Amino acid sequence: MKINFIRHGMTAGNLQKRYIGITDEPLCRCGIEQIRAKKYPPCKIVAVSSMKRCVETAKLIYPEVTPIFRHDLCECNFGDFEGKNYKELVKNPDYQRWIDSGGILDFPNGESINGFKRRCVADFLELAKKVDKDISIIVHGGTISAILENLAVEKKNFYEWSVANGEGYIAEFDGSNLMIIGEI
Repeated sequence: MKINFIRHGMTAGNLQKRYIGITDEPLCRCGIEQIRAKKYPPCKIVAVSSMKRCVETAKLIYPEVTPIFRHDLCECNFGDFEGKNYKELVKNPDYQRWIDSGGILDFPNGESINGFKRRCVADFLELAKKVDKDISIIVHGGTISAILENLAVEKKNFYEWSVANGEGYIAEFDGSNLMIIGEI
């Protein structure tokens, strides 16, 4: 089965380099234009995070397809960092500890990074068992990174799978492993 992993279009928070996880932002004008300007692989099955930015992206790319909503494919809850950017957090000792850890510490008053990764992988595997045709999955950068870090044949760490807004990966899934065959 072929899977198109697509990160949602840009939001105002993305433009300002904010940690936007559980904040339910819509696409900004730039994000809408970005999605409209790009050609995406055709698909008849689309799964999306239930966040506005993913739902809006899906409607722009696949207006004729009714999306399958997957709440557990939502982005991580960044806790005390949610909605803030580096400039606002630079003097925060919790943020400095998180940066010094290479981003592996849990988010203060947020979701554990390992719990987030497990949630995303488990929901992806559950979804994949139910679908027997090619599918586009429109989600968040962190969600894509979590799934690929755990299931891609090519081994990279979470941050090496980072993908820009409106972009993504094309993969083949054999029920256990993802083989990256292209970029979107």
